Amino acid sequence: MSRRLADVAAKVGVSEATVSRVLNGKPGVSQATRDSVLTALDVLGYERPTKLRGDRNRLVGLVLPELANPIFPAFAEVVGGALAQQGFTPVLCTRTAGGISEAEYIDLLLGQQVSGVIFAGGFYAEREADHGHYERLEALNLPVVLINASIESLDFPHVSCDDLIATNQALEHLVSMGHERIGLLLGPEDHVPSERKLEAARAFARRHGVQLPGSLVVHSQYSLESGQAATNRLLDAGATAVLCASDPLALGAIRAVRRAGLDVPGDVSVVGYDDSALMNSTDPALTTVRQPIDAMGRAAVDLLASMIAGAEVSRDELLFEPELVVRRSTAAAPRPAA
Repeated sequence: MSRRLADVAAKVGVSEATVSRVLNGKPGVSQATRDSVLTALDVLGYERPTKLRGDRNRLVGLVLPELANPIFPAFAEVVGGALAQQGFTPVLCTRTAGGISEAEYIDLLLGQQVSGVIFAGGFYAEREADHGHYERLEALNLPVVLINASIESLDFPHVSCDDLIATNQALEHLVSMGHERIGLLLGPEDHVPSERKLEAARAFARRHGVQLPGSLVVHSQYSLESGQAATNRLLDAGATAVLCASDPLALGAIRAVRRAGLDVPGDVSVVGYDDSALMNSTDPALTTVRQPIDAMGRAAVDLLASMIAGAEVSRDELLFEPELVVRRSTAAAPRPAA
């Protein structure tokens, strides 16, 4: 019992005495704190006291595209913890190849009478995808918050990392080290964050007199293997640096460089995006643009909680500033052969 009290108290940020009062049905605890304690019990896997088992809390769906990319488990941890602190129980929904689709997850969540849904990556950012399930949520007036850029026609609040600033930070770093042939390794062509990165890169190239021909822009799926295959085209085009739209793509780029008999960063510099788990432990440690996932995740939960409470929230996109983290995968451009 003492361990359970300590675990729940730490999760919610209250004293063990407060947790004990909730579990024993004592007065003197606000409803918000009572909800948070009971939600924390569920999240941590502890049994509720018998008299409280019928007092179920509000459910919130957290829909992710995958868990293989470590940025999404990181978002799940932040968002799940913030939801629990506000008295909600997160329901994690992750798409898998051949498994339940995003639209099918929405059917399941609606069947559970969820109070709202947070999407962290999904079809809302792909122009050619089916968006019928989002339109259904909008018609139902169910509170929904999106993390990172979406197509313009979806009128949901969303919080995003600023792709313009992220791209400028990475390109300024590479140009300062003498790179002139910088390749862009982006996600699919209809993916809105990749569109934004490409637009920002073209604007940067115009301002700084840097060449960015079509041969230095490639698109791929968001996987290490796809990144590796696409990077070969950039190497054929003479790229001395590769700016990637995700960390797994960057790891694929490093593998491609090495299999071409070249060195990172001696021959080709590589920059990732996200600063997901263990990127400081790769070989070489990855230079990458860090998304502020803690601030973004908590902002998404605050927006959703306000909507569930009946408050009007702005539909304007909340942009969060990224941070370039320089490690060992970037170096000065190689000198041309004499």
